[in-house]
Amino acid sequence: MKLSEIKQLLDQDGIRLTKSLGQSFLHDANQLRKIVEAADLNKNDNVLEIGPGLGPLTELLVGSAGQVLAIEKDARLVNVLMRRLRQPNLRLIHDDALDFLKREPEDWSHWKLVANLPYSVASPILVELAQSPQPPERMVVTLQLEVARRLMANCDDPDYGLLTLLVQLRYAPAESRKIPATCFFPEPDVDSAFVCLLRRDPPLLNPSHKPHFAKIVKLAFSQRRKMMAKLLKRDWPLELVLPAFEKLGISPQARAETVTLEQFVRLTEALTKR
Repeated sequence: MKLSEIKQLLDQDGIRLTKSLGQSFLHDANQLRKIVEAADLNKNDNVLEIGPGLGPLTELLVGSAGQVLAIEKDARLVNVLMRRLRQPNLRLIHDDALDFLKREPEDWSHWKLVANLPYSVASPILVELAQSPQPPERMVVTLQLEVARRLMANCDDPDYGLLTLLVQLRYAPAESRKIPATCFFPEPDVDSAFVCLLRRDPPLLNPSHKPHFAKIVKLAFSQRRKMMAKLLKRDWPLELVLPAFEKLGISPQARAETVTLEQFVRLTEALTKR
């Protein structure tokens, strides 16, 4: 879909885009093609698309995948999509995607998320899917560059934090690339990037321990300048925390940003054995 087509469709329906919804459509054909290539789609694939907008990515998805489920919050855009894309392998839902994911628990294990995510809800959507019992096998998304850096970060990186760990527990970062603002309409006020995340199979941690992992990392990063052991002692006694730190090679004075994903996983296992 060319930029001129996007503008024409918006004019025809008298649609003024809503900034609060983060409505910024990726229209660059080269960028869209690279996203679909990273998704590695075939006719046996089920694809979840969140925020299809006017459908520039949706058009490519329905041509490459077996089934596409697209969730769009803006009723005006849903009407345009229903008129434009009458494909038998496309199911279009008018809903708030985050509400839908929380309200309608699904087995996403045989799905791929491929989307130009609304920037205002990109992080909670990714965490919701990553923490779900059956998460998608792959997530290929466009989002704010700042969020992309946090998703791709390693221990000791400035962007390493809670979001990094909650997503990387289940997903390995595979690819990331900055996308110029000129590839979107309207041009966003923030820098953007594409990321590809691959589900870890088998998972790093027993699924039953995921709530404990989330609790530990949330406490650990609740006050970044404080020593992690002092933060954890709110829920675990130091006589349990410090021996676990020693066994895992974590300094008693360590702050959360110096602790690796693997160490957080092993720490979770140690603290849930009591």
